[in-house]
Amino acid sequence: MCICIHCQYVDSCVTYHAIEGQHQQPHLTDHPIFEPQNPTINVNIRSSTEEIQIEWDVVGCDSFAQEQGKWAKLRPGELIPT
Repeated sequence: MCICIHCQYVDSCVTYHAIEGQHQQPHLTDHPIFEPQNPTINVNIRSSTEEIQIEWDVVGCDSFAQEQGKWAKLRPGELIPT
């Protein structure tokens, strides 16, 4: 799971904005302004005979500042991305 959903910068972060794009999800902001320091992204590729799935997750970031539930506060009632 992406650590960004519990980061105070999730709604202004250029890296999370890119992750949203990779997952074809609506953006929290159209114009992110926060440049995180040293984000680490895991890319998991799963394939079957019918399709290839690619999962992008930020698993580390020197700029991470915990704000538990930040994403959920911004998107109340929506399923938290996994």
